[in-house]
Amino acid sequence: MSNRTEWADFFNGHAPEYDDNCFTRNTPAEIKFLLTELNVPAGGSVLDIGCGTGRHTVALAQLGYHVTGLDISAEMLTKAQARADAAGVNVDLREGDATEFSLPPKFDAAICLCEGAFGLLGTQNDPIEQPLAILRNMGAALKPGAPCLLTVLNGMAMIRQYGPGDVDSGKFDPLSLTERSGVSPYSDGRPTPLRERGFVPTELVLLFRLAGLKVRHVWRGTAGGWERATPKLDEIELMVVAEKPA
Repeated sequence: MSNRTEWADFFNGHAPEYDDNCFTRNTPAEIKFLLTELNVPAGGSVLDIGCGTGRHTVALAQLGYHVTGLDISAEMLTKAQARADAAGVNVDLREGDATEFSLPPKFDAAICLCEGAFGLLGTQNDPIEQPLAILRNMGAALKPGAPCLLTVLNGMAMIRQYGPGDVDSGKFDPLSLTERSGVSPYSDGRPTPLRERGFVPTELVLLFRLAGLKVRHVWRGTAGGWERATPKLDEIELMVVAEKPA
């Protein structure tokens, strides 16, 4: 199940430049959206799966929430700790694979944003079991009745983007909605083979249901364009708002 090797390697190399990505520039608006949608009680506990450099983790901690951040990359967590230290807040940062972690059901809410874990497949990961394992672990960590919010790659956009040549070359697999790339996060150009998974709304509802979670909404989730609205076919991300039944 573990995707530790490929994605840890990629994010360890990418950590120094991660916060330069354009999708990291909307943190204050995203935090406002999260708190409105999730309705976390003051001083409540939040689990941030795939927390990366901690931009949401630390921002929530600055508002008085107790935040646990989980990430597969030691270097990303080092950046997150530096961010927390600079902000003068305490956060619980843990290195681990989102498909394998186990935490007690103590959290008032959980988030997994910007493909922090969900659908980031190792070369041997099953495209159904990987996201399902993350959802089961997330659900086990939530209190009964607690909400969660994820942003995931839009499989509809993938289908519209790729053509027969991409299928023939192995770049895109229409059976699993996965795309392959050889991105290099290193200055020497050394590539890391990666697989990313897209999702369609009906499939997401079923995956969440299998994990014991109930989907409330599937909305627009592309960074910089979060909106309580029907997703556009070609946007990058979908947003899923769900809850653990009480």
